[in-house]
Amino acid sequence: MTHFDDLGLSGQALQAVAQLGYSTPTPVQEQAIPKVLEGRDLIAAAKTGTGKTAAFSLPTMDKLGHAKGNKGPLMLVVTPTRELAEQIGEVCGTIAKNTHHRILTVVGGVSYNPQIQALNRGVDVLIATPGRLVDLMDQGAAHLSSVEVLVLDEADRMLDMGFWPAMRKIIGATPQNRQTLLFSATIDRTIMSTAGKLLHDPAMVEIAHKGETADTVEQYVMHVQQAVKPELLKGLMKERGHRRVIVFCRTRSRADATCRRLKKVGYSVEAIHSSHSQNQRRRALENFANGTTDVLVATDVLARGIDVEEVEYVVNYDLPTQPEDYVHRIGRTGRAGASGFAVSFVSPETADALRDIQKLLKRTIPELELENFDMHEAENEAAARAQRAEARRDPEIQQAKKEQAARTRRKNKAREAAQAEEVNTRRAKRGNRKAAEKPASGTAHAARKHSNADHGSQQKRGNGSRNASANRAKTSNASGAQGGDFRPGRAHRAQVAHQRNRRR
Repeated sequence: MTHFDDLGLSGQALQAVAQLGYSTPTPVQEQAIPKVLEGRDLIAAAKTGTGKTAAFSLPTMDKLGHAKGNKGPLMLVVTPTRELAEQIGEVCGTIAKNTHHRILTVVGGVSYNPQIQALNRGVDVLIATPGRLVDLMDQGAAHLSSVEVLVLDEADRMLDMGFWPAMRKIIGATPQNRQTLLFSATIDRTIMSTAGKLLHDPAMVEIAHKGETADTVEQYVMHVQQAVKPELLKGLMKERGHRRVIVFCRTRSRADATCRRLKKVGYSVEAIHSSHSQNQRRRALENFANGTTDVLVATDVLARGIDVEEVEYVVNYDLPTQPEDYVHRIGRTGRAGASGFAVSFVSPETADALRDIQKLLKRTIPELELENFDMHEAENEAAARAQRAEARRDPEIQQAKKEQAARTRRKNKAREAAQAEEVNTRRAKRGNRKAAEKPASGTAHAARKHSNADHGSQQKRGNGSRNASANRAKTSNASGAQGGDFRPGRAHRAQVAHQRNRRR
């Protein structure tokens, strides 16, 4: 068995190997590292998940010098996606802890200023996506005249994505005497034609052939109507578990819709696609890698080059348009010799895509059935939902619903009016009964009032007689005291005459 210390790496590189957690080299590492250390150009084709990043970063950084001052980069890695650039940057950063190189990753979706400032300070290893690197070159911030090693990672993908004009501009800005390393998932005529113009007497390392998938990945298909896919996905996750699952969708809108449906039933899930910012995509990947998120719903932006360990299984919710992308998708599971599982939902609209995939693989993918999922019942429910949705869109049905609602409102109002009238009638009847009882009680009350009045009058008269007698007694006493005549009239007349005489 070959070990890393058999490959010609220095002590500091071997320390980096230990920090990366590698024990024995993968086939591509075993074959590529010695040739890169020799300084040869290289064309390498290998299955996804076979350690290609370490295969070029360990030997190149082991023998790479350091840029003086604000110069550099000395090594340039160009890769098609931001996610892959971030992954390569992490591996190179770990190696740099021992080799003391300055590492910089430049990608789109983030601010230019920090990247420009870092370039001005100088950098040894630059990892970049083509679009952002060309922008920095146009601004005069990135200079490639000092590049000693050029790595083109996922070269076939960059060609497929239309990056060839940008790649030509980038390659043209580097010295012709550079060492060039080209890594690709597959080697075809296009790659060989491109390599012939860029590489000088390259060594060949081919681990995987076109259409070859990992032997450790179990592959299945499930034939299903498009409308049934949401329920089928829930049934699959209920039966096989929902931990560390990647679901691939063809479009961003479908990825978002699938994410919402899974969240609604309680799964920890995030979506990742090209509409999300770089920070959003990085955070989603980190959450998935550390187990915070159980399910990752993605478009093909995640299909290539993303190294996430221990993915339990992959679901092709939609089949890819390109058969080669199927290989990259299912390559997210069953990595580094581990067992994997992949299932593809095949709707009638994608039957041709399945035939192309099976032609590429040169095998027929068996069909999978779920024990606790009733496909017939799910199809009936989906048909009912579709009918309800169509009814919601039909203007005649909508008008009929409005008319029915109006009739219902009128009936409700009539019923409420009848109930109110009934209540008023009951109240009127109660009022009439009370009115009939009032005369008898009023007469008794009047009698009581009259009796009391008579009694009061008698009492008043009695009191008046007693008061008059008392007054007469007082007057008589007063008269007696003055003249001895107790008759009130005579006393009064005498008093008046007396006062008259005094005035005279």
